Amino acid sequence: MTGKVRTRIAPSPTGFLHLGTARTALYSWAYARHHGGEFVLRIEDTDVARSTQDSTDQILASMHWLGLDYDEGPIYQMQRLERYREVIAQMLAAGTAYHCYCTPAELDEMREAQRARGEKTLYDRRWRPEPGKVLPPVPEGVPPVVRFCNPPEGDVTWNDLVKGEITINNREIDDLIILRPDGVPTYNFAVVVDDWDMAITHVFRGDEHINNTPWQINIFRALGAPLPAFGHVPVILGDDGQKLSKRRGAVSVTAYEENGYLPEAMLNYLARLGWSHGDDELFTREQMVSWFDGSHLSKSPAQWDAAKLSWVNAQYIKAKADDELAPLVAAQLQKRGLAADERLPAICALFKDRCETTVALADWAAAFYADVTVSEVDRAQHITDAVKPVIATLAEKLASVNWEKTSIAAGIKEVLAAHSVKMPVLAMPVRVLVMGTAQTPSLDSVLAIFSREKVIERLKRA
Repeated sequence: MTGKVRTRIAPSPTGFLHLGTARTALYSWAYARHHGGEFVLRIEDTDVARSTQDSTDQILASMHWLGLDYDEGPIYQMQRLERYREVIAQMLAAGTAYHCYCTPAELDEMREAQRARGEKTLYDRRWRPEPGKVLPPVPEGVPPVVRFCNPPEGDVTWNDLVKGEITINNREIDDLIILRPDGVPTYNFAVVVDDWDMAITHVFRGDEHINNTPWQINIFRALGAPLPAFGHVPVILGDDGQKLSKRRGAVSVTAYEENGYLPEAMLNYLARLGWSHGDDELFTREQMVSWFDGSHLSKSPAQWDAAKLSWVNAQYIKAKADDELAPLVAAQLQKRGLAADERLPAICALFKDRCETTVALADWAAAFYADVTVSEVDRAQHITDAVKPVIATLAEKLASVNWEKTSIAAGIKEVLAAHSVKMPVLAMPVRVLVMGTAQTPSLDSVLAIFSREKVIERLKRA
């Protein structure tokens, strides 16, 4: 490979960062990092009516959360309008573009006639200058668009990094509008000028863009610009087998952060949705960079599996250091109006093996920072008249033991022996009273994290 690898991600700020776009960003980032290249963030905001600052902010926040650092950007297309107009002027002068004065009504009439004849609906090039052709008189009051002179014959062929060789005949595509009457360029033109100016060498994107690629390749060639390599990755399918999209229940990347997922787990899961390295299910960001050379990308659509993502996240939570987990859980507690303290790392250590998200971990931790409610079902099942004297003895015993796990465990054993009962008879009601649930890790470990006063206060509710 010669020259520096430069990749990019170019989301449109018309909504949140879509999961498919996040995966493409990951592949583009990893490819650049693998080859010691550069990664560019471009915001394609020429859809002025639908682009919003909120969407831009959310895209930037998602990229930051995922840790996909970029070497240039964000670059905004709407700040590059003069550059696009400069290139348009050059193309008009070179005869590779022309003004078209068709009204929307005329275009509709043209398509209706083509459909009636059973033809593909393509612009008929009525305003395209050609030797010996007499153009219609320029109508008054009709602002023109600028169209690209697409080659009328021949094929466009490229060796796709994912799909292999793809060929599309030029007769299948028409003379694309590249500049609207308001002076704003269209996607297929702006993206070519951007990739040319930014020296992009490799373009990874969703395979819904395959049909755009012949136009773009032809524009690159008309400009005498070097072609990047293209890699079109398959779509991600939802549970219903349809494309996962903003319109079909997909949620934003930042929603996963809010719901307690770790960015390293999300990257790991997204990477495996269309790429593999042997049988490796779990791997670090550094491992992915060392492995991701652009090969082993799947040609088939991937299926989004929420349960698998949760499993991956659970593995990362288990492996994460308790003092690194604690701030994430503290943030979840803060949303509930609860303030964590120095006990939180120990709480994380005790409960993280039971949790798939930091939200679930915060559910456990909340019992240490807020009052718990015992359900009527649990009270009736576990806090019986027979066990209440045992609980009372335990409360008395715990009032005097050294407040650490070993002494608490010894005190519980003494109470069990004094009342001739087995551990489950006492442990279940104590868990219900102290934690609000009958299922917890070992009782002595749980109680040791509480203050003595809080444990005794909750036991006395029996």
